[in-house]
Amino acid sequence: MLKKLPPPASPSEPAPESIPDSELEGDYRPPVGTGTYLDPINARVEPGDYSYLLRLSEALNTTLDLRTLLNRTSELVRVVIQYRIFAILLVDERSQELRMRFQIGHTPEIERLRIPIGEGVVGQVAKTRQAILLNDVANAENYIAANEAVRSELAVPLINKNKLIGVLDIESEQAGYFRPEHLHLLTLTASRIAQSIQNARLYSRVTRQAQALEVLNEIAVELTSILDLDQLFERIGQLLRRLIDYQMFSIMLIDSTGQRLVTRYTWRFGHASTPSRWLPVETGIVGAAVREWRLINVPDVSEDPRYHMMNPETRSEMVVPLFYKNRVIGVLDLEHVRTGYFQERHERTLITLAAQIAIAIENARLYQQVVRHEQQLERDLSMARQVQLRLLPAACPIHVHGEFAAKFLPARAIGGDMYDFVEYDSNNSAIVLGDVSGKAAPAALFAALVSGIMRSAAVQKPAPAEMLRLLNDALQERRLDSQYVTMLYCVWNDDNQTLQVANAGAVPPIFCRGGEITTLKAEGFPLGMFPDTEYEEFSVATQPGDAFVFVSDGITDAENAQGEMYGTERLTSILCGHRELPAGAIADAIFADVARFQAGQPRFDDETILVLRVR
Repeated sequence: MLKKLPPPASPSEPAPESIPDSELEGDYRPPVGTGTYLDPINARVEPGDYSYLLRLSEALNTTLDLRTLLNRTSELVRVVIQYRIFAILLVDERSQELRMRFQIGHTPEIERLRIPIGEGVVGQVAKTRQAILLNDVANAENYIAANEAVRSELAVPLINKNKLIGVLDIESEQAGYFRPEHLHLLTLTASRIAQSIQNARLYSRVTRQAQALEVLNEIAVELTSILDLDQLFERIGQLLRRLIDYQMFSIMLIDSTGQRLVTRYTWRFGHASTPSRWLPVETGIVGAAVREWRLINVPDVSEDPRYHMMNPETRSEMVVPLFYKNRVIGVLDLEHVRTGYFQERHERTLITLAAQIAIAIENARLYQQVVRHEQQLERDLSMARQVQLRLLPAACPIHVHGEFAAKFLPARAIGGDMYDFVEYDSNNSAIVLGDVSGKAAPAALFAALVSGIMRSAAVQKPAPAEMLRLLNDALQERRLDSQYVTMLYCVWNDDNQTLQVANAGAVPPIFCRGGEITTLKAEGFPLGMFPDTEYEEFSVATQPGDAFVFVSDGITDAENAQGEMYGTERLTSILCGHRELPAGAIADAIFADVARFQAGQPRFDDETILVLRVR
């Protein structure tokens, strides 16, 4: 069974006999004066130590959690040494200082102490890699008085594969408390403790890296889905804290002039804000990161002449530039109140994340730019629609024998269909229905051009065929590639109830008389396609009860969910079925039937209907 070493002798009792020199191997010698040094490499395992070493190995090999491992180490050491003050200090590879990672009996202030290698007892142990036993710390020149009550100290280096991991340090308020047996046993166990600590640190590092990669992937996916800049900045700050425990953070973007870094988001000690402040692009550490196109990590800003104070609490700062398409668009600036806080793993994380952040920021900026352009376009289209509606006739002509109606529905905010009524005199009115090639703004502008030319020519009161010829010639003089217009031009004579018709590629008009349908076979080339074009003209003598309908191809070509077109048959059926109704009611009936046929399918073309009913 494992036997606990006898407690140290009290001042009134003689000290128990120590382990004879002959039982120790190597350069070890009994204490001389106030201190004892032991070479850990040449320490020898005695038969009585096997049970303890086996139990130690079993206990240390059952966990890879560093905190649990350090706690178990303290418990196992207490089995053989009844200490009151205990600490394990590990080497910070970046600063080459000893940092207290586990302690019992020390104050929180001492726990934050950084000990350079070579200073103090533990620093000397780390430097020489030899254990030290001090019977009376008052006589040690390099002793750091962390606790005024301490009188004796035992420190052992933790070495694994010839690499210094840290120092195990035990202290007592009693002088001469520790004996060579304690030193011997701790020296034997130090390598096993060091190996377990190194394994736990490696496991912790791999685990952190795996978690960091998982978080980086989550961040990359989430950031690309945020297109509002303010929300994106705030979310970047939140997600970044999952990887780096900073205390101050800023996102600064280069403005359009390229001369200033404008702060777009700031987080300080738990509070976020969007201050309207800026720096010249060549100022401070942030400016250096932009100029040098690299991450800059400053352990102590007070020693860096480039530092421009924005937060007086800052001691360490890390800045990474944000690259997008071979240009710097801004920086991420992380700050901490502790010197030397940001480490190499922080640098790797920030560089990896900066690429995703830059893409997310640029995507959000481009999206906002597109939104602004779309909003401006919507305003422009709304104004254009108002202008287009002003170009349409405010009312239909009123005649004794002819009743007119018109209905227009653009496929978009503005359309390419145009219609008009031009009064030649009190008895003659022109009926115009045109369809410009294309849709939206270009078609609407071309329609406005055609309407203006037509209105100017209408002063001469030309016949329908002559009007189409005049329009075609005028458009040939103002020729635009791939732009043309189909048009029906008719003139109603109310005195003799006749209708003169000329067609330039539009849907032929149809009329219903006594339940019979007639299609006027007027044809011709669209306006603006060919020069020197002549157009045919027909004259129709009407009778009371006749109903004429003029439609754009958006009516006949309207499709349902099955891809079927509305067609002429359905149009003529509705026309004849409602021929006794007023002209406006006929137009409404046709539009309602087309809407039922489409059954919610999107309209791909403008829909226009003109109706003439003979009283």
